[in-house]
Amino acid sequence: MSQTTETGTRESWFWGPYSRLALIVFLITLVLDQAHKWWMLEIYGIADKGRVYINPFLDLVYVKNIGISYSLFDQESYSGQIMLAAMAAIATLALWLWVARSGGSKLLAVSLGLIMGGAIGNAIDRLVLGGVADFFSMHAFGYYWYVFNIADVAIVAGVIGLLYDSIVASRKDAAKPL
Repeated sequence: MSQTTETGTRESWFWGPYSRLALIVFLITLVLDQAHKWWMLEIYGIADKGRVYINPFLDLVYVKNIGISYSLFDQESYSGQIMLAAMAAIATLALWLWVARSGGSKLLAVSLGLIMGGAIGNAIDRLVLGGVADFFSMHAFGYYWYVFNIADVAIVAGVIGLLYDSIVASRKDAAKPL
């Protein structure tokens, strides 16, 4: 299904004014995440090195997360990993429709592209590795934060972008006369 907009451009349910930007960000995020995971596991061999000290606040370590954020909903079985990957794929499709169907903004497209790239990057890990490969361990003064990867950073950055876009958009709407 497609429609013609006021500017004469054709848009469909699956392609909108910022879809190209979102797709580029999605692909860059996905490639960076998967390339980094491949390098860490296959070239650097992090799984055999244990904890690698980087600085007083950051170590490298290999952890396979079989759940979602903070290891919630742990799924040791492969069918559980397939279920979590399928949920990520469905969420990504919903986010893609959001990009395509909304008038949105460039920031919205970049933010959703980051979230989609991170979600699919982690979903690929689930299907290939049986869990998500995490490497970065941040800590300070004996307190260890969770271990994360580039996909997780992209998802968090995307959510921050969405929040910022939401606040800026609501302020602009509030400033408009009725």
